[in-house]
Amino acid sequence: MAVPQKNIRNFCIIAHIDHGKSTLSDRLLEVTGTIDKRVMKDQVLDSMDIERERGITIKLAPARMVWKKGDVDYTLNLIDTPGHIDFNYEVSRSLASVNGAVLLVDATQGVQAQTIANLYLAVEENLEIIPVLNKIDLPAADVPTRKAELVKLLGCDPDSILEVSGKTGAGVRELLDVIIDRIPSPEGSESKPPRAVIFDSAYDDYKGVVAYVRVMDGTFKKRDKLKLLATDADGEILEIGALTPKFSPLEELETGQIGYIVTGLKDIRACRVGDTITTSALPLTKGESEGVVPLPGYREVRPMVFAGVFPAQGDEYGSLRDAMDRLKLNDAALVFEPEHSPALGYGFRCGFLGMLHLEILKERLSREFEIDLVVTLPSVAYHVYRSNASHSTYDTVKSALDLPDPSFIDHIDEPWAKVDIITPIDSIGNVMSLAQDRRGIYINTDYLSEGRALIHYELPLSAIIVDFNDKLKGASSGYASMSYEVFTYREADVCRLDISVADENVDAFAMIVYRNEAERVGRRVLEILKESIPRQQFVIKLQAMIGGKVVAGERISAMRKDVTSGLYGGDFTRKLKLLEKQKKGKKKMLAMGVGSVEIPSEAYMKVLKR
Repeated sequence: MAVPQKNIRNFCIIAHIDHGKSTLSDRLLEVTGTIDKRVMKDQVLDSMDIERERGITIKLAPARMVWKKGDVDYTLNLIDTPGHIDFNYEVSRSLASVNGAVLLVDATQGVQAQTIANLYLAVEENLEIIPVLNKIDLPAADVPTRKAELVKLLGCDPDSILEVSGKTGAGVRELLDVIIDRIPSPEGSESKPPRAVIFDSAYDDYKGVVAYVRVMDGTFKKRDKLKLLATDADGEILEIGALTPKFSPLEELETGQIGYIVTGLKDIRACRVGDTITTSALPLTKGESEGVVPLPGYREVRPMVFAGVFPAQGDEYGSLRDAMDRLKLNDAALVFEPEHSPALGYGFRCGFLGMLHLEILKERLSREFEIDLVVTLPSVAYHVYRSNASHSTYDTVKSALDLPDPSFIDHIDEPWAKVDIITPIDSIGNVMSLAQDRRGIYINTDYLSEGRALIHYELPLSAIIVDFNDKLKGASSGYASMSYEVFTYREADVCRLDISVADENVDAFAMIVYRNEAERVGRRVLEILKESIPRQQFVIKLQAMIGGKVVAGERISAMRKDVTSGLYGGDFTRKLKLLEKQKKGKKKMLAMGVGSVEIPSEAYMKVLKR
């Protein structure tokens, strides 16, 4: 039965990481009777094993509930969102699909970095915001202080801040009533041609591409023909319904509702997040006034970490390509393009939002698709001017492996970015010290309200992409946030640093570094490898080199085999003879550099993390 549009509420839960979003979602689903208590489990919306193991939400998760207020049944569409900054794109897409947000704050920890960052995202979308204090049942909860923080942040009435416990269920029923009272019903016209925006998607081996949609206008019915406006793909609605949170088939999805559409598409690239779905029964000729106008999509994602991802086994490239396409469908923030390395073969140059994003991708490829990976060190795109070419022409180099011989290089330019850092005033000293250490050029400081400052810097992009954001959080107790924009290229004294293990260069460790930092960086990488590589029967030489010059070196001592274990009785010279023979063999192996050394995948990640 169709639900009147005025009885629909679409909302999401936003918060800093570990403030209890998923636990509160559990209670909402339990209190509304959406999930039977017999089958209820903790973090029910965290469907991936990796989410449960790490205790973090990685994917947004929609769920439909029904709640009776007075004599009226209301349909509540909830989207649970991640809290970590690396999955910020999931949050921004969720906010664009709803009309209100529950801003959750841990009563023991108070307002933190992602609380503010997510709040600003919600304000940009003009959403109704409901402030809620969670974990009030804990002994360390300081409700009056946390309420004062929220009042200062939002400028709201202290009485409008709700107190709940996601663990015990206290205050959850009152929260449901407030959601119905405060959050407006979705806008849209039932009489207009059907339009829906895709905010997420997934691939099912049997159903094909499944699009998660918010219906903006009109009604979608089972067996309708589909048209995706951005990719111009055609499909058919094989199944349509709501997520409760499992698939619950319906005959139609009306204006304002959130649900899923099984598109019947097998081509993963045809279904993009942010695309507009309509029915192809309508005139869609471009330029015609009666054509359906595409809905505004989502802001373009800006990757912060670039790295090469290659299959450990060369014959798995096809599997890796299919796996990346499937993950791209499920992870809209992932950006990748094909790349070839002379040593590592065919793979992909990938863009990520942060180091956790990269770790999660590696883990998912390993678990879900059973593909072992080699991940190269992150880098940016350099402009290399050759000495034998005109001064205005350059080669764009994204990897150390692509750098030409130094004798052919005139100079190298690196990208610089304008960086805006918002930080509490008492952390300005730490933040400025961090930026200066990364070769930053200070521009000026603007003082904002609420004891915060906006610091403007110019920084090399290579100093930002890997761990600057993590270090910034550490320097500011988690409160600082940053944005950057590349604006120019400037000359840099950089060179290629090679790492060799047992006299063989490991291309995955090749990196572009500042010449005056090469020795320090090389020594750090060798120390990590010395800890990570298991000992062998021979001495393993570890070297960091620029061209043919060794700038740092380490050795992993040989594992000694007990060659005298088989002796019994007899003269002591028999033992000496065997030991001398072993000594000569070790010497010979060292001189030859014999032995293939397998580098554990953990070593790659440790080097990657700086």
